[in-house]
This record gives sequence, C-alpha cells and structure tokens, in this order.
Amino acid sequence: MKSPVVKRSIVVAGHKTSVSLEEAFWNGMKEISGLRDMTLSELVGEIDSNRQQGNLSSAIRLFVLDYFRTRAMAAGLDSKPQG
Repeated sequence: MKSPVVKRSIVVAGHKTSVSLEEAFWNGMKEISGLRDMTLSELVGEIDSNRQQGNLSSAIRLFVLDYFRTRAMAAGLDSKPQG
C-alpha cells in the first residue's frame, strides 16, 4: 500500500531540504502561497523562520491547520447550530 506521505525537495533560505507531508498539506500550502502571491519556497521559508521548536514538517502542518481554522472562523463556520 502506498504511503499517503509525499516527500519533496524544496529550497529554503538558499538551502535544499526534503519535506515529508501528506498530499492535503501540500495542496493547502500551494493554495496559501497562491493567495499570498508568493512561491512555495518563500512560504516554507517564512514558516521555518517563525517556528519555535519541532521539525519543519510539523511546523508546516500546524501552520496550514491554523490558516484554514482562522479562515473558517472568519467565515462563521465554527459557530454551533442554532436550535
């Protein structure tokens, strides 16, 4: 069975590194970088420079989760059903 984790090489701050993420997180990163009008490498570099601890893959997952959670809250999708 094929692993859902995809390993890709990316240049971060001028250095090539490998990052392993599930395809859904790669897709989220592409969407966010497109909306911010920046490259995927630039976005990963920003995440890398802001992370406090942990590995880069974990930092990216947390960033993508927080980004879409914040967007959902802004759209009112986090409110509980009335009734």
